[in-house]
Amino acid sequence: MRVLVTGGAGYIGSTVAQRLVETGNDVIVFDNLSQGHRAAVPEAATFVHGDLTNREVVDHTLAEHRPQAIMHFASHTLVGESMEEPFLYLDENVRCGVNLMRSAVEHDVDRFLLSSTANLFGTPERIPIDENVTIDPGSPYGESKFILERALHWLDETEGLTYAALRYFNAAGAAGPDRGEDHDPETHLIPIVLEVALGQREKIVIFGDEYDTPDGTCVRDYIHVLDLAQAHILALDALDDGSRVYNLGNGEGYSVREVIDTARRVTGCEIPAEEGDPRPGDPPVLIASSDKIRADLGWAPEHGALEDIIGSAWEWHQRHPNGYQGMS
Repeated sequence: MRVLVTGGAGYIGSTVAQRLVETGNDVIVFDNLSQGHRAAVPEAATFVHGDLTNREVVDHTLAEHRPQAIMHFASHTLVGESMEEPFLYLDENVRCGVNLMRSAVEHDVDRFLLSSTANLFGTPERIPIDENVTIDPGSPYGESKFILERALHWLDETEGLTYAALRYFNAAGAAGPDRGEDHDPETHLIPIVLEVALGQREKIVIFGDEYDTPDGTCVRDYIHVLDLAQAHILALDALDDGSRVYNLGNGEGYSVREVIDTARRVTGCEIPAEEGDPRPGDPPVLIASSDKIRADLGWAPEHGALEDIIGSAWEWHQRHPNGYQGMS
């Protein structure tokens, strides 16, 4: 299949693009490199440097490359930033997604996969979070993804654009020693902890230690980026049988202290930590259910152990302490 991957120079998008290449697909990566890295694009993929805000560029790309499917990862993704700059998310995230959907319809692309978010559920009514939990986005970021999900629903109804939306919390780990996580600024717990191990940060701050959890720190669901990529491949292949929405989770949650303690064991480093004030709006526990995708598509995490997730990330960070900088 010929697949256009937007945001395919980013952490998750490049991992999925690589997996698509490995499974015999023809991949076109479309990215403006505002957050992604040219060195992360798989060598076998065709790269298009473009911006989804420019409809003319999007149309030209689809007309030239004639993809049969689109996988949409390009997005602003920071919950905190979306609270401070809501229009960056409610305008630009939505506009870019709709531009892409419009071009897909006009160029007869009938398969669309959206990288969505479990932030659709804000503070959920039950844990683990399944697809029937009431949607109540926790931020403008979550709202922007929900708007795109609803747009896809109606384009399925009116234009025959078959879609899948995959919702998940924390992608983690590295796809290999030379393919990993590199954000600026870095906001994710595991790479921040490993930056402390590398001496790039003085300490890790734990935001609150009096939550109603076993050790008082927040519990979150971490899913290895390779397992996440496999879920996207399976969902894309399943579109022959109609549109679908899936929540993705590892099946277990890990506390902030568990992550830090595991990183200490994996790295052999002390990793100083101190307690700080809790962040407003942080729920004590967030774990997603993946029962539906397991039943429908037979997906199951192969790298679910926290040691495996952190170990793969540690190998990447040791080999590339400055991320993709300097890599060709």
